[in-house]
Amino acid sequence: MKKAMTNRKLTTLVVATAFAVACNRGTTTTTTTSGQQQQPAGPRIALVLKTLNSPFFIDMQKGAQDAATRLNVQLVVQAAEREVDVDKQMQIIENLIQTGVKALCVTPSGSKEIVPAIAKANKAGIPVIIVDTKVDEAAAKEAGIQTATFVGSDNYEGGKVAGQHVVAVTGGKAKVAVLEGIPGHETGDSRLRGFKDAIKDSPGIKIVASQPGNWERDLGFNVFQNMMQAHPEIDTVFACNDMMALGAVEAIAAAGKTGKIKVLGFDAVGDARKAIDAGTMIGSVAQFPSEMGRLAVESAVQVLNGQTPPPDQRVKIELVAKAAK
Repeated sequence: MKKAMTNRKLTTLVVATAFAVACNRGTTTTTTTSGQQQQPAGPRIALVLKTLNSPFFIDMQKGAQDAATRLNVQLVVQAAEREVDVDKQMQIIENLIQTGVKALCVTPSGSKEIVPAIAKANKAGIPVIIVDTKVDEAAAKEAGIQTATFVGSDNYEGGKVAGQHVVAVTGGKAKVAVLEGIPGHETGDSRLRGFKDAIKDSPGIKIVASQPGNWERDLGFNVFQNMMQAHPEIDTVFACNDMMALGAVEAIAAAGKTGKIKVLGFDAVGDARKAIDAGTMIGSVAQFPSEMGRLAVESAVQVLNGQTPPPDQRVKIELVAKAAK
């Protein structure tokens, strides 16, 4: 069985950059200061990610760092080791509030769970930019919280793109397994909703199994391995992110079924693109996380300068698939 992914040590060279990785303490922390060393530092902006154990969020961090350098602000990046560690993310946010950051950019690990942390930021007068995953509207309204803007892609539309591709490549006939994200998580729920809506008019496509893989490669491997045993008729997989899709690819290979089961992912990370080129995945819905990071930092700077960014800023999506010969 594939071993769990270990933390990556990142090294980024920026003028007057201090880059610190504290994986041994359960979080990854990056502090970036742009501008000349002898000049006063700009405002400190925090980017709190779900994890840095994913190429998606590493790309988001890079986009945010580039924007911070260009705009002459300090950027502090922190993340829990695992996307499911909502409590750790909450703790990180509360600690950053105590340190007096001027703005918070957050990719929520829990759409509802993040609400109390946003409320604390509101009370401290710290503007909050939500990135990638929307806050639960009902929970936000009940708590009376305020956010400056949302930056992300349309996950529902992305799910529809995935479903449409499955219909096209299967001719409208498939026994589908779905690897979901974290239960109750807005991002995965929206992708799954879009996928189901895209296939609903194709009666020959049936979802025979659907289980959470919590966005993780190893769990995707384990869950899909069990699915294949319980449902040997499965011939297609839709994974709500590429990490789970790649885990499914490995489970298929271990079962000697490579080429017999189609795998479609979401995010179009580097390893997924390689799998598409190799023919072990039929495609992935691409997002542009570096653009999300850039827009998040730019929006934070706008708010700090007394400007009002658009309330909902969408980054494009597109299907990545191997061209037909």
